[in-house]
Amino acid sequence: MVDSPKCESADGPGAGRPERTSIRRLFVLLCGFEILPKTVSTRGLGERFILSEPVCAYLLDTQSGWVLLDAGLHPANARDGERMHDKFLRHGMAPPVIRDTHLMETQLAAIGIGFVDISHVILSHLHYDHAGYLHRLTHARISVQRREHRHAFSADPGMAYFRDEYDLPGLQWDLRDGDWDVQPGLSLIDTRGHTQGHQSAVVTLPISGSMILPFDAGDLQENFDTEILPGESCDDAAALAAIKRIKALCADQAGQILLFHDPVAIQTMRLCPDFYD
Repeated sequence: MVDSPKCESADGPGAGRPERTSIRRLFVLLCGFEILPKTVSTRGLGERFILSEPVCAYLLDTQSGWVLLDAGLHPANARDGERMHDKFLRHGMAPPVIRDTHLMETQLAAIGIGFVDISHVILSHLHYDHAGYLHRLTHARISVQRREHRHAFSADPGMAYFRDEYDLPGLQWDLRDGDWDVQPGLSLIDTRGHTQGHQSAVVTLPISGSMILPFDAGDLQENFDTEILPGESCDDAAALAAIKRIKALCADQAGQILLFHDPVAIQTMRLCPDFYD
């Protein structure tokens, strides 16, 4: 199977790679697909095209336990007629597509674990396609940027915030400010722009090296190749700076980028139960 393309570095493969990491394996969970105008991903470009964009989450097997990066799509958003109408159809939006193989519990079971085994969840931001399974993770610590949490709980955060999916009793919020290190081999970087508190992840694996997870800082390879803004941002200058920061980091670390929403890239990724190590 062909892996995602690596960014090149003048210093060669492995440049800037930390000497030790606590991350053993990275699993890509394919949680379904969104049917979207291309302009949602590329500002002002592709208005005549509709894309079927994957929605992912990333599960890390670490020395200190299982860590989930983003929480996918709530299954009811594609399976409950009343909810589909209320959240999508009445706004002129297509509901997501979630088959049985896309259910997170199905994918966790394939590697022999359940939601109860996940002790830490880190969210890039709180849009509905990133926070859908929080109702199954009330026992876990939920890390998010403080600015994102504040905005999501404001009076009118925007249509993509489904408050009933994250405003839940018992959630153990862990609020962060800016760049932070989770454990050796896992760092979160401030990529504000798409939303007020968007963050991206850098994962270092023992064999594959640096894996960069932009989440929605850029949905498609095109966003990074030609520095096209995402369709939605709270701050265009910050959104462009986030794209440039990820590109620079990728080049500096000879990193491999795993795109969250790219319908081409997903076809050659190693999907759970396969993994990167």
